[in-house]
Amino acid sequence: MKWIILLFIAITWFSTTQAVAASCEHVLTDCLQSDVRWASCFEDRVVSCRQSRIRPPNFIKQMMNSSQEVEVSPTLKHRLHIPSSALQRGRRNVSDEEVQVVATVINSTYFKLWTPRQGRGRMFIPTVPAHRQGTVMGGLVLAVMVGNSPLRNLSQPVKLTFKKTYNNSSKQKQRGECVYWEELNDGTGYWSIDGCDTSDHGTESICSCNHLSFFAVLVNPVLSVDEIHSVSLTYITYIGSALSVFFTVISLFIYICLQRRRPEKAISVHMHLTGALFCLHLSFLLCSFWVLRLKENEESRVCQFLGLFLHWSLLATFSWMALEGFHLYLLLVRVFNIYVSRYLLKLSMVGWGFPTVIAVVCGISGVYGKYSLQMNDTKNHSLTAEICWLNSSFPQMLVVSFITNVAFPCLVILYNSCMLGLVMFKLWGIRGGSGGTESSSGRKEMNKEKRSRLWKDCATLLGLSCVLGLPWGLASTTYISLPGIYVFTILNSLQGVFMFIWSMALTCKSRSDRNSSIRDPSSQKMMTTSFNN
Repeated sequence: MKWIILLFIAITWFSTTQAVAASCEHVLTDCLQSDVRWASCFEDRVVSCRQSRIRPPNFIKQMMNSSQEVEVSPTLKHRLHIPSSALQRGRRNVSDEEVQVVATVINSTYFKLWTPRQGRGRMFIPTVPAHRQGTVMGGLVLAVMVGNSPLRNLSQPVKLTFKKTYNNSSKQKQRGECVYWEELNDGTGYWSIDGCDTSDHGTESICSCNHLSFFAVLVNPVLSVDEIHSVSLTYITYIGSALSVFFTVISLFIYICLQRRRPEKAISVHMHLTGALFCLHLSFLLCSFWVLRLKENEESRVCQFLGLFLHWSLLATFSWMALEGFHLYLLLVRVFNIYVSRYLLKLSMVGWGFPTVIAVVCGISGVYGKYSLQMNDTKNHSLTAEICWLNSSFPQMLVVSFITNVAFPCLVILYNSCMLGLVMFKLWGIRGGSGGTESSSGRKEMNKEKRSRLWKDCATLLGLSCVLGLPWGLASTTYISLPGIYVFTILNSLQGVFMFIWSMALTCKSRSDRNSSIRDPSSQKMMTTSFNN
């Protein structure tokens, strides 16, 4: 009797499993009804189901040779190309020659997008990578499975081709982006772009992805609010840097003309700082646009050289900003006995020599390459930016970056802030000591003169702040608020424009002082001191 009961249970279990395995056309329906995470349920059951005589429409499931590349088309608008390396990873045993491949299309209405939930006065937001919102092209999602387990981080990407669909009313070309479905624990999910690249070939979109999942093409994808700010800041940076390159070239010509008229050491220092700013903004643009030509995980000698050039330019810029503060110290504190033999040569050895030594040492160590920055926005979405800079995979990259790009600029900004405070103290002393008894009729003119001096002093301090690089100190505000990020980006991307304004102010000052010296020759000495300041 005992053996009969066990045999009955075994027959019942076997017939049940066979019935379930034989109904591939019912896997999607069963998962939608019985399981919250229906996408994971579908991936688990579809690889073990058996096809009946009535094959589901747009459904491919067959054993294929793992040593050859596979190309299948579940529909007329979907084509799939799987490299042999991905097929070999999907085998159960190394000795197996064949591997199971499943490819089908699913209606996009089954994919429920995740939305933040409110609870007890605060929003519960899980950690979600970079995602997109938009309309699924054709309303169909392509599901691809190889073997019995999910495949990730493929050495060769899987290529999926989606033929574009157009509106019946117009043949207007639509922008598409390849995405895959990432399911959350509650059954909802989001369309992610991680690991997928999009190639537009006119009538079709080709997706190259390093994993297997549910894939689709979003038509006219909508950026999130934080991604919109990221794009806006990127355009501000590019436009500001382009303007800085243009205006620093003009400023160099202005300084050269001023230097020929009256050779002053202050003009030479400004000229070197302007040249460093020109190199900085030019190298930034080159590094930003060249990295777009590189493929994923690809390195090039050109990118390494551009990273060295950008690092060298940044160090040179801060070095000359520090030398501007040092020269200002000599003019204000040590007004007398400031003659130094080969003064400009010694400054140049520090301003250009120090960055060169650091860049050469870092270049020999192999520090430079493609740098990938992973940022989390206010909604914990991941945003990735790449540039030719310090190589992210270099072991000591963080140490080199902190010393040369954080510690050194902070010391320069601190030193130049002290110099600016000294300038304010000197101006306050000069303005405070220039008082006197005035009649009631001359008080109005005195007040106008004070207001005029006040505006001139404010303009001088503002100009000196830009020359000394103090706007870089606003980097601390980028961790506090979004307006701080915009202010920091605008001010520092337009440094070349500010240097141009400063050069124009020096030109106007030179002309006015030259005219006053013609009328009053005794003011020639005062003109020289004022011009140097």
